[in-house]
Amino acid sequence: MARDAMDKKVPTSRAVRTAALGRVAAGAVLRQAGVKVATVGRSEEKKKAVMDRKQAEAMKALVNGLGTMRGAALKIGQALSIVDGGIFPDEVREDFQKALAKLRDSAPTVGFDKMRKLIESELGGKLGDHFAVFDDTPIASASIGQVYRARLHDGREVCVKVQYPGIDKAVRADIKNMALFSHALKLIAPALDTAALAAEIRDRVEEELDYELEAQNQRAAARLFRGHPFIVVPDVVTALSGQRVLVTEFFDGRGFEAVKLMDEQTRNRVAEIIFRFFGAGMMRYGQFSGDPHPGNFLVGDDGRVAFLDFGLYKYIDDSSIEDLLVIQRAMAENDAAAVHSGLASAGFLPDPDAVDADEALPIVESVFGWMTTDAVVRITPEMVNDALANTIVPTGDSFGLLRKQSVPQEQLVTLRTLVMVMAVLGQLSASGNWHAIAREWQYDQAPGTELGRIEAESDWAAAHTLARA
Repeated sequence: MARDAMDKKVPTSRAVRTAALGRVAAGAVLRQAGVKVATVGRSEEKKKAVMDRKQAEAMKALVNGLGTMRGAALKIGQALSIVDGGIFPDEVREDFQKALAKLRDSAPTVGFDKMRKLIESELGGKLGDHFAVFDDTPIASASIGQVYRARLHDGREVCVKVQYPGIDKAVRADIKNMALFSHALKLIAPALDTAALAAEIRDRVEEELDYELEAQNQRAAARLFRGHPFIVVPDVVTALSGQRVLVTEFFDGRGFEAVKLMDEQTRNRVAEIIFRFFGAGMMRYGQFSGDPHPGNFLVGDDGRVAFLDFGLYKYIDDSSIEDLLVIQRAMAENDAAAVHSGLASAGFLPDPDAVDADEALPIVESVFGWMTTDAVVRITPEMVNDALANTIVPTGDSFGLLRKQSVPQEQLVTLRTLVMVMAVLGQLSASGNWHAIAREWQYDQAPGTELGRIEAESDWAAAHTLARA
């Protein structure tokens, strides 16, 4: 990598960030205006072709602009890489998703001299005091930091996650400038609820800035899954971790884009592991990662799946878990009245009389239907779009019913996480009897899949209480 590409300083002042974001927004505006000018006086077929091309150019320009930024700006691009919600035309969706996918595992890098200074300042002493070997080429670059590979003096291979210098200021500047992105996105994707997306980003980035909190979260997850037969959470090296540096044990595996190219049986197996990690964590153990991002897991050659990045980690109490399970069981039993009663009891219907059972069912079905249907279900983009339209990025007609409903504060992250898990499975084109898996926590039943039986018969299961306390 050329040195000048690595040594660019992260702009942190709001004025500089505003100018940069403004260029991204202006580019989208100009390209959208170009669509209108270019279609004047042309046939409908030619107009459509020009519209498709110009809109694709506008979206790619937005991706390129986001890719040159860091912090909340890049986080928006990463969020869009797994969120569709029907907001992009079919003709350009695939190309746009491919462009956005590049943002998941890469971002502009900062020169190692600057990163070394931050590491040494955070840990105290020289790099060699803490690491026997340190590769100064990052193995991953993300929205707020870079990841390096190193070896400790005791021989352990580790990942060293380091925040970009000044990224905290850049993130907060981006949050204040969120309206600029909202305007640009609205032009190229009119159906997108940009206010909901902006709120989503604001909620996430502040927590992710605190690596000490992330270390605490990852230790909790690692304790829960230590010794699991197919789920891995790398251990934190606590002595070498601080607010801006996080050191964890290294896991050698393949990322999301490589997994998407694997055979269907392998993709389905990985998808089931992802579902089990998030679903059981949420509805059996009451603790789960709230960021089912495709860049946050790796598949090892031995078939185990490692889960990474615990900046967003949530705990849910037993009563909130039971609220979710009551609704899911009612869905599985095709009991619309029980679904309505469950929604009202859980606080989803402030005025239960304002929404009848048949009116409430479609939205609930879009979120929970795939895991409450006793059949093999392939997750499709259309299914994900429906769930997103009813939860994270409401569009069009869905607003009418949503105005009569509410989402209890304690359930905001759970619903969003379930829908995002669904989105990841959809990108893997995964199919499975998800209900056969979910029945383990919905009804406390014996495992209904091979992976479930492997888990239940493992030493890990013997050391854990599988039923919720």
